[in-house]
Amino acid sequence: MRRWSSLRVRLTLGCVALVVVLNAGVLGLSWGLMDRHLERTVPAQYATDVASELARQYVLAVVGAGLLALALAWAGAGRLLAPVRRIAATARRVGEGDDLRERVRLPDGPQDELHDLAVTFDGMLDRVEGAVGAQRRFVANASHELRTPLTSIRAEVEVALDDPDATAEELRAVLRSVVETGEGAERLIDGLLVLAGATDGVPRREPVDLADAAGRALDQLGLERVPGRVEPVVVRGDDVLLTRVVVNLVENAIVHGEDPELDVRREDGDRAVVEVRSRGPQLDPQLVDRLHQPFERGGRTRREGRGAGLGLSIVHQVARAHGGTLRLHARPGGGLVARVELLADPVPAPAAGQAARRDEAAVTPT
Repeated sequence: MRRWSSLRVRLTLGCVALVVVLNAGVLGLSWGLMDRHLERTVPAQYATDVASELARQYVLAVVGAGLLALALAWAGAGRLLAPVRRIAATARRVGEGDDLRERVRLPDGPQDELHDLAVTFDGMLDRVEGAVGAQRRFVANASHELRTPLTSIRAEVEVALDDPDATAEELRAVLRSVVETGEGAERLIDGLLVLAGATDGVPRREPVDLADAAGRALDQLGLERVPGRVEPVVVRGDDVLLTRVVVNLVENAIVHGEDPELDVRREDGDRAVVEVRSRGPQLDPQLVDRLHQPFERGGRTRREGRGAGLGLSIVHQVARAHGGTLRLHARPGGGLVARVELLADPVPAPAAGQAARRDEAAVTPT
């Protein structure tokens, strides 16, 4: 039943019906004209025989045209719908299996709506494959990273429980260690949530002054000032996520390096730049290229327990969600330069942003 209700059958029957109706109309009109002509030119005793023969030929012509239309319409509809069948087959294979590498990949042909549909479908599969692959890698890495602090907490507690002679000071030391490990796991979970939110995109965009975002970031880090220069520049995006960009860049510079410097400025008229520079050991360029990946720490941190390996990953995802980029490169004398580029809003920054300007000063905890 389904085969007879398919789009190919309906297109074929529609074309055949149209051809038959048009031929019948033309032949009917011709028959009327021919009948009057026979009445005037053919003797009555022969007119009936001639009319019968013409009627038979007309019927054969209509039937022949219908059969020819049926064959041509069936072949044409099949060729026309071939891309649709290919798209459906690809979608079915992807839906029934777990191989997301399937693609339609239509052969070269007319650049019509069906070709656009196939290209769009392949693009969607590319994004789905990338998202699922990233999710699988991320879950595997996150599971490993969360297992480590939990195992550490369990081991410390078990050691304390097995020691009947443990003093109050030793137990307090164990509890302090458990609290520190728990705080590290909490930061890790917080980073996972922010990273997941950034990956989902930015549903609401509003004007955000990056100078104000830098001020809030330093407040969150407990810092009064940092070296550098922060100028008002407005972008369109999510205020919380953009503030987190500055927080992570500065915190990464503090944890993995020293002497951080922060610049926020407009370049080339339409580009907003947030740049954080830090000093530290000489970095391998290949390592720098991987620093934006989740859980990539680039070696030991200056402050053990502070680095979860998600800071620059979050910056990378937030920048992408806002249509920007994160660029990393090693400093010639050692250290790292992290630079986020976003599209600047043509609207000038509000006067309140001037209050966020921070000139040269040392990093000072509040």
